[in-house]
Amino acid sequence: MVKAKYQEVLNLGETLNIKDGNVTEENGVLKVKGTANTQYEKNLLWDKIKEIGGDNPSDIMANITVADESVFARHTVKSGETLGKIAKQYYGNASKYQAIFKANSDILKNPDVIHPDQELIIPNL
Repeated sequence: MVKAKYQEVLNLGETLNIKDGNVTEENGVLKVKGTANTQYEKNLLWDKIKEIGGDNPSDIMANITVADESVFARHTVKSGETLGKIAKQYYGNASKYQAIFKANSDILKNPDVIHPDQELIIPNL
């Protein structure tokens, strides 16, 4: 029953390709374990858990680790995106685009010029 309640979390884990995933149910508590690629992906999972179970759910225990703590996320540029739009997605603030530009200065020479399929580092702030 608890597994069904949190099925959206499990589906998101599959979509994010969570490594070493393990899900068990014990005494009405869902136990979820795995490794997210980045902190951003871990945050997405926690946001989904809180959306379903509230801020402090007692019917789920999640132990999600992060494989690459050196970055907040990695982002592949899509057509029509800007650094500001990408910053808004990850940080909730478009003006943080400067941090993304600085972290990718090896491939970006102008913050107004990015190209589809470039992989950008989204740094920890």
